[in-house]
Amino acid sequence: MVAGICAGAVAAAVLATGAPGGADDLSLRTDARFAAPGDGASRKALTYDRDLVPPGSWIEVRQHTDRGGATTVRLRVRGLDPGHAYGAHVHQKPCGADPAAAGGHYQHRPSTDPADANPHNEVWLDFTPDAHGEGRAHARHDWGFRPGEASSVVIHDRPGNSGARVACFTVPFRPTG
Repeated sequence: MVAGICAGAVAAAVLATGAPGGADDLSLRTDARFAAPGDGASRKALTYDRDLVPPGSWIEVRQHTDRGGATTVRLRVRGLDPGHAYGAHVHQKPCGADPAAAGGHYQHRPSTDPADANPHNEVWLDFTPDAHGEGRAHARHDWGFRPGEASSVVIHDRPGNSGARVACFTVPFRPTG
């Protein structure tokens, strides 16, 4: 059983080029099970609030960038608190034991102006899990990621632009170009 849990905790990434949308399309899929920092099961998906994101709950992130540069990010979760409204955003850095390790939100046009922290300049993936604890979200933009500047998805305790960081998933997002 422990081996199965550990195996499930390891993120799997599948990259494909030449996807159905065109020869230059890029797709990514990665998933993992959440573990508390220090549990040793996974460093890819960390929960900082065991009530809102229980250890063993699951996350999947997909990125699809078409040859024109438009990018769609899709999020799926299982095992989270049913009916609780969460926020989720792409962040700049990988996850760490400290929730702040993931840095700030990835922004298409980097800015310190709070007005630029919005779903048009950032990837917002707010969701509310159903009665079974399953949730989904997606965001589509006509822009893609810059190299090395998008590295994780952070789940927050409420939707929108702020809220406590309750979990983090390191994602090997692919830049455009």
